[in-house]
Amino acid sequence: MSEDMKIAPRGPMFSMQDSLPLLPVPPLKQTLDKYLHTVRPLVSDQQFAKTKEVVQQFLQSSGPQLQKVLEKRAEEKTNWLSEWWKNVAYLENRVSTVVNVNPAVAFPLQDYRGKEEQLRFAAKFVAAVLDFKLKVDEQTLAVETLGGKPLCMMQYYQIFSACRVPGPKKDTHVIFPSTSHGPPRHITVMHNNHIFSVEVYGSKGRPLTIDQLYNQLKEVTNLSQSRAPPVGLLTSLDRDTWAEVYADLMNDPKNRAAMRDIQGSIFTLSLDQPVAGGNAPPSPSSVAAEFLHGGGPHLNSANRWFDKTVQFMIGADGACGLIYEHTTAEGPPIAAIMDHILHFVKEHAEGQDQPITAIVPSPRRVHISLTTKAMAAIQRAELEMKRTVENLQMTVFTFDQFGKDFIKRCHLSPDAFIQMALQLTYYRLYKRPCATYETASLRRFQLGRTDTIRSCSEDSSTFCQAMDDTSVPDASKVALLRQAVKAHRKYTDEAINGQGVDRHLLGLKLTAMETGTEIPDLYRDAAFTESSHFRVSTSQVGAKHDTVMCFGPVVPDGYGCCYNPQNSRLNFAVTAFNACPHTDSDRFSNVLRGSLMDMKELLLKVPSSESKL
Repeated sequence: MSEDMKIAPRGPMFSMQDSLPLLPVPPLKQTLDKYLHTVRPLVSDQQFAKTKEVVQQFLQSSGPQLQKVLEKRAEEKTNWLSEWWKNVAYLENRVSTVVNVNPAVAFPLQDYRGKEEQLRFAAKFVAAVLDFKLKVDEQTLAVETLGGKPLCMMQYYQIFSACRVPGPKKDTHVIFPSTSHGPPRHITVMHNNHIFSVEVYGSKGRPLTIDQLYNQLKEVTNLSQSRAPPVGLLTSLDRDTWAEVYADLMNDPKNRAAMRDIQGSIFTLSLDQPVAGGNAPPSPSSVAAEFLHGGGPHLNSANRWFDKTVQFMIGADGACGLIYEHTTAEGPPIAAIMDHILHFVKEHAEGQDQPITAIVPSPRRVHISLTTKAMAAIQRAELEMKRTVENLQMTVFTFDQFGKDFIKRCHLSPDAFIQMALQLTYYRLYKRPCATYETASLRRFQLGRTDTIRSCSEDSSTFCQAMDDTSVPDASKVALLRQAVKAHRKYTDEAINGQGVDRHLLGLKLTAMETGTEIPDLYRDAAFTESSHFRVSTSQVGAKHDTVMCFGPVVPDGYGCCYNPQNSRLNFAVTAFNACPHTDSDRFSNVLRGSLMDMKELLLKVPSSESKL
């Protein structure tokens, strides 16, 4: 199914779809001027002078012609960026999706313990997901808005019954929509590395009851008491290696049927071993890390199918959450599913189930016959997964001294305030600013994905330098903070309205590549390299519940930071790589706590009327 597919409106979910505007192509000079502003704090005076010359040369040479071709593409497509972005950012990316691509979400630790309670909870969990899917299928979800403007809802339609499929040089993404003939009625359940196809719908196409789902899951565990070969680890390999093995496996007709069963399932449910490996409750950091990579071959990494668009994990120790393959969706739709699940599970008390009426087919084992090449690849995957687990450092914490309510009372944007705290944290650690990525949603446009909010600015750098300078009066520091927040808010507004820098520059580069034009010097300039090396990669994924999303750093010497601002607290997940001697997620988190407190105390000391430059 193509992203350009049209969904016939049957309910409110797609009622606004055709009225959404098309993604614009910003004016060329506007983007280049804005680009220069964003690189200024990252490079020396000498380099900046050279970069200005490179930009001017681009504006006077190939830039205008590339702009015209890009504008023509925008006239011919529903969204000039979405298909490009899906390919360049995801399907053509050949690294392993584990940690590098797939984000995870850690739910609050639940109070169930042991196999029996795990299965009872899992059955209710599955019922909650199916209840949400029913709203998607019937299009009864309300259209989401941002700043009072409706958003594209297409991502919801590409999450269930979907999977990434490895291929040489480029993967594909397959979707089996509910509108197709004979839509999927089963989920994939993994337990002890075994793979099962489990029917979850009964008569008249309605989801099974919670008791029926429990019986299905109970049968799965009865049939998989011992560990199976770690076939799921194959999906953790780099995409070229996995593609070779996949092609080899697909020579067997039975394997082809097994792969289609997994790919077409509504979602994957992993019934996991305890994260901590014992009786002690797992820490938030260990839960988040385990959901991101599975904890290693000895724990749950093989109890995964990392290619599935959405996969839910239910541990025997109360740990639960999800991981999703990033090709077709961003965090907010995933957060909406997550909130629905947690609300459903909490509100659906025991004894409210409907009586069992339908005869349901028993779970069916999905068997994949391993070739010699596949068995060798599994051994390689085991070694690489161990290295991945050892390399990732995860720090999850809740900052409970204040939340977004306090920031709003100070007449500041909570998101921009947090971004300035991140800028201050990095500056305090390394005594210099760095290129910082924040996700900007483009869902105000049809088939919109994301652009980049470049959080590091001249204003943020000025504030960071002044913050720890005792010669600068507090009132001036507050004024600089407010100015930095204002500048960030302005850039955010421009980015979500299609006037960002990064995707436009990407579009111009891809236009050059597609038309056989020489890649402009702009993309080889040191300032472009530095400003695209995002040592801090961030995203706000707000949710109603106390959850946090997490993802790995996007560069070897960087940090990943996701946050969920609550009214009275802020939830953070910070990652770094142990292989880099200069990064440490624990240290970053501790300094971040201090930055947030110092900024709060500064605001309390200086009434807003006194904060003037």
